[in-house]
Amino acid sequence: MATKITPKKSRQPVKKEPTSFMSKLTRFLFKVLLWFFGLSLFFVVFFKFVPVPFTPLMVIRAIENKAAGKEVFFSHDWEPIENISENLQKAVIASEDGTFLKHNGFDFVAMQKAYKSNERGRRIKGGSTISQQTAKNVFLWQGRSYLRKGLEAYFTVLIEVIWGKERIMEVYLNSIEMGNGVYGAQAAAEHWYRKDASSLTPMQAAGIAAILPNPRKYSATSSSSYINRRKAKIVRVMRTVGKIDYLK
Repeated sequence: MATKITPKKSRQPVKKEPTSFMSKLTRFLFKVLLWFFGLSLFFVVFFKFVPVPFTPLMVIRAIENKAAGKEVFFSHDWEPIENISENLQKAVIASEDGTFLKHNGFDFVAMQKAYKSNERGRRIKGGSTISQQTAKNVFLWQGRSYLRKGLEAYFTVLIEVIWGKERIMEVYLNSIEMGNGVYGAQAAAEHWYRKDASSLTPMQAAGIAAILPNPRKYSATSSSSYINRRKAKIVRVMRTVGKIDYLK
């Protein structure tokens, strides 16, 4: 009996559906976000325990001075909060963020007032809290873009939850610009008053706090009448702050 031979069918390669551009982009963005959240959380936890060595603003100022042909310098000495006068802590609360000890990172009343004043075209101090300013100074760049404001809000929530008020104040007082090339309470106390940050008087602390809106323009000593009025007002408000208790 003859055997019937059936010809083998040639195997055709299975065609894979081409990966769309959008699916590639989605996967890429997901990985970027995953890395961003992981790294941001790592650095926030890291700086809860480790002094912040420098900030983006310090780098930006150095680049600006270099581009302008000026001397590149900055003074920055980290001090734990117990070595910083409570007068300075009260002064920055009085001048920058009166509800610092009560809010959770955002003062929506101040933000609303700032928005309304801006709508009327007035010059305003802004509605940013000490927590927001700290988040911006340590982790972000200067500017007013929606992206930066969104990231500022994100980092503000993180440091409020992970750091707490005392650490936020400690980092704030050690990182903000307090003069031309002067960063932090200790450097400012030495620059303006030739003394340690631990021994600042109420008026001296008010002098430093008074120039924070523009520390490269204004002077904490031999001040203009405008700054002197700010100093007097800050000292008056400081009396209402009372004893600072970060555990409240």
